[in-house]
Amino acid sequence: MLVLLLRALAPLPLPVSRTVGAVLGWLYYLTNAKRRRIAHINLRLCFPELSDRARLRLLRRHFRRAGQAYVDVGFLAWAGEARFCRAVRLHGIEHIAPTRAAGRRVILLAPHCVGMNVGGIAVARAHAVFSMVKPQRDPLVNWVLNKARSRYGSPLIGRGQGLRPVVRALEAGQIFYYLPDEDLGPRHSVFAPFFGVPTATLDMLGRLARLTHAAVVPCFTRLTPAGYDVYLLPPLADYPTGDAVRDATTMNLAIEAEIRAVPEQYMWTFKLFKTRPDGARSPYE
Repeated sequence: MLVLLLRALAPLPLPVSRTVGAVLGWLYYLTNAKRRRIAHINLRLCFPELSDRARLRLLRRHFRRAGQAYVDVGFLAWAGEARFCRAVRLHGIEHIAPTRAAGRRVILLAPHCVGMNVGGIAVARAHAVFSMVKPQRDPLVNWVLNKARSRYGSPLIGRGQGLRPVVRALEAGQIFYYLPDEDLGPRHSVFAPFFGVPTATLDMLGRLARLTHAAVVPCFTRLTPAGYDVYLLPPLADYPTGDAVRDATTMNLAIEAEIRAVPEQYMWTFKLFKTRPDGARSPYE
């Protein structure tokens, strides 16, 4: 039923479908106490300077934006190319060519924001881009998401396939659209500050950049009333350094700066701080 709803809303003007999305996001906020609690804990840890009332307003704005982005999956999957180009504006594409001309591969550093499905396919209109995805349990939802994410021929690599296909694709000259800001446990993580909180941070970005001689270009996507703005920034300076903690800290600071600009658009419903140093108790327990 949800997929049919997305398909039915896809041809509508974005202001109309976004209204439906805001309503769905508000219903999600009201009915999903688990995700609401996780987001509330994250905001309390990341924005201790805000009052309880301000954090509550931010939390509610996030759920509305998340609902709008969810409905936009139908637009991303089925909208015609001309309509997609009118709604999605790409800024900073000029940072790619000099990097590639210097003989370096390119990794796009993208955080888990509500517009995370958009950045890679926006760049894919100009360059060959691939991304890594976690398959969804529901095959129909998986099909719709993959249909949206693979526009313009963007290949998708399952997370379970490991790094070998990623390295091969980078060495073949494709651009990797990578979202590394997840707590996947201590095995492949180091602790680096994120909003001042020691956070289990994947060290794969620095290792992969060093292995493939790649430049890391921050790629930030913002949901706007008219569609989406995708910003490519200059490559991270002096990156990677070979120091896992230092590289993870640089990555987290770049992501944090973007989140502070539009905090309601980050995916606060993830368990960002589940793994604690020295096996300390998770704040979500």
